[in-house]
Amino acid sequence: MTDQTTTEPELVTAAVGAEWVQNGAVLIDVRSQPTRERVGGIDGAIVVDRERLAELFGADSAERLVQVRSPEHPIVVVCGSVAGSQPVADWLVEHGHAAVAHVDGGFDAWKGAGQPVTPGTEA
Repeated sequence: MTDQTTTEPELVTAAVGAEWVQNGAVLIDVRSQPTRERVGGIDGAIVVDRERLAELFGADSAERLVQVRSPEHPIVVVCGSVAGSQPVADWLVEHGHAAVAHVDGGFDAWKGAGQPVTPGTEA
């Protein structure tokens, strides 16, 4: 794993994202519930509502995710595409998270790289 401190989120392959996770990064899935139900989930990912980033990742929030131990704790964001993950990754970096990556190709790339997923209704 490279030095993960970033001033902007890093766009990574699914394999690199998985490496980050294997090395301790928190994996978050920001896809909608209907999408996850239809195409499948990501084993080990924390499901995050994009509308609740401030509550779930804010430094002073009582609802802050306990898995994100500090602003330096690496985070990998997966959505259906970069169009969904980029705004979340940008928000995290803009709000002080120093090591943020998002997966190029989203869930399809994650699944295609052989990472563990749960089946959806389309499977």
